[in-house]
Amino acid sequence: MSSPTILISGCSSGIGYSAAKTLKKRGYRVFAGARKDSDVERLSAQGLEGLPLDLDNSESINAAVDEVLSRTNGKLYALFNNGAYGQPGAVEDLRREVLRAQLETNLLGWLELTNRLIPVMRAQGQGRIIQNSSMLGLVALPFRGAYNCSKFALEGLTDTLRLELKGTGVHVSLIEPGPIESRFRANALHALEQNIDIEISIHRKKYQTNMRRLKKQGPAVPFTLPPEAVTKKLIKALESRRPKPRYYVTVPTHVLSLLRRVLPTRQLDRLLERIG
Repeated sequence: MSSPTILISGCSSGIGYSAAKTLKKRGYRVFAGARKDSDVERLSAQGLEGLPLDLDNSESINAAVDEVLSRTNGKLYALFNNGAYGQPGAVEDLRREVLRAQLETNLLGWLELTNRLIPVMRAQGQGRIIQNSSMLGLVALPFRGAYNCSKFALEGLTDTLRLELKGTGVHVSLIEPGPIESRFRANALHALEQNIDIEISIHRKKYQTNMRRLKKQGPAVPFTLPPEAVTKKLIKALESRRPKPRYYVTVPTHVLSLLRRVLPTRQLDRLLERIG
């Protein structure tokens, strides 16, 4: 029996890297996508099938899909959309091109990649599409408007896709992590410094506080888990006979997903303001 095949985006570090390594040990044939050639070479040297995959570039997406399908005789069991970054900043400080860049990577690239592979999964009568969303696709925290936007949009798009693929044998799931150990904060700090004019913003003091949090070594908030916690949920989504629409990871995600259902909006806002 051949190994199940999976394509994972964003494998250079963190959640994607953990998932790729663990699934390979579990017997999967893992196609590990990464944007930088140096990361692709490193992944390949570790026994994974590394390939260039830039979610901001349609040519890169198409080339990656063509390469995977050429190596698998046109078959693919699963896609784990994971590659993303967080753009901090108050909504009033977001320029159009900054929000567009966030959506290109976190939403539109995922859509394009997924749509290339849906016909393959339909034709084979089975497949798994798993989207790595976020606690911030369930509730909105201040000064994370671009990232909130990308994940809220992903939630709606994925819920719709799940409905549209019912009965095809292709299952669609969302994973909802909270705080996870990764390079996410370091990348967010770079995006903040590069794309937000902190010195002229009315929110300058808040940004300075956020920068201290982003620069902090080790877990910045309680209940932070290692990326392997996400991989455990990914395996359930891949291998359960009837995978769940959503898998929650970390205590904050479980708590906030409950509170958003039971608290009035104003009470939830007051809580989220304190967390933010």
